[in-house]
Amino acid sequence: MSSHPKTTKSLETTRKGSILLVQLPSRLTVIEAVSFRKEFQTWLEDETITKIILDFGKTTIIDSSGVGSLISNHKSAQGKKIELIFWSIQPQVQLAFSLVSLEQIFNIEAHSEAIIPTANRKLEQRPPLTHPSVRSPMKRAIDIVGAILGLAVTTLLFVPIAIAIKLDSPGPVLFSQIRCGWMGRRFRIWKFRSMVTNAEALKDTIANRASGAFFKNDNDPRITRVGRFLRKTSLDEFPQFWNILIGDMSLVGTRPPTPDEIEKYEITNWQRLDVRPGLSGEWQVNGRSKIRNFEDVIKLDLRYQNNWSLLYDLKLIFKTILVLFQKDSGAV
Repeated sequence: MSSHPKTTKSLETTRKGSILLVQLPSRLTVIEAVSFRKEFQTWLEDETITKIILDFGKTTIIDSSGVGSLISNHKSAQGKKIELIFWSIQPQVQLAFSLVSLEQIFNIEAHSEAIIPTANRKLEQRPPLTHPSVRSPMKRAIDIVGAILGLAVTTLLFVPIAIAIKLDSPGPVLFSQIRCGWMGRRFRIWKFRSMVTNAEALKDTIANRASGAFFKNDNDPRITRVGRFLRKTSLDEFPQFWNILIGDMSLVGTRPPTPDEIEKYEITNWQRLDVRPGLSGEWQVNGRSKIRNFEDVIKLDLRYQNNWSLLYDLKLIFKTILVLFQKDSGAV
């Protein structure tokens, strides 16, 4: 039996037996995403619901918080064994899904009533609307020039650093790890190896001295002697100029989290992924080795997003260079 549609905050829902149809708003950004997450939890408490259909027919704007709410709700629905269907995905939203490979995870179905106007087809080539820095051609140009210069320096330093790493600890010279970038898209980050080769396997045995969704231990026994020097001078980060060159990262941005850190995120925490991750940023030039609270990291990331300009990026790059020559610089 079908009921009349009702509006709950910005969400219109229609109930048909055990099926709940949800019309999502035109924007699914941080404000709407937080409300959506709360409403979704109340639907899951209704034991008579066996299927939830999310209709994206009107949704043309989504940011990283919107993506985060969908991932979180998808996992919650799986836990309750409730089928979750995605309908009428617009090009802008589809592109956001493809960035994070969500089309391989979500159950997406075409809706016969979904009509995408010809005038909107140009949206397929536009990135999801999150932050102006992502769309700035000048920022990208600065990244490319900086990456080329950085890789030139990395090439000169590679042989002596490689020899030092090999003499100190057996194993590869480079270390790679999956991180989450813009909109939560996963990519492989590169560094000079500063830990023992089985560091990832030993992580669970090391106490986390930070609070929240990131890991830090000043006396991490996995770090080698050469590794401590590389971290102190930030030389371990130099291979990331390659990540910048290919567009995974930027010279200035936010710290790229690991997938297991993302698992602990609240919906609002996803805002930090509205920009590309950076080799440097507010966190790096404001005492990264002393920050212990994840909420402080979030504040710095949002401050960067609010203050962003090309001039602000250049100021942070200059501050980064100064920090490298300070006694207490670098990660520990």
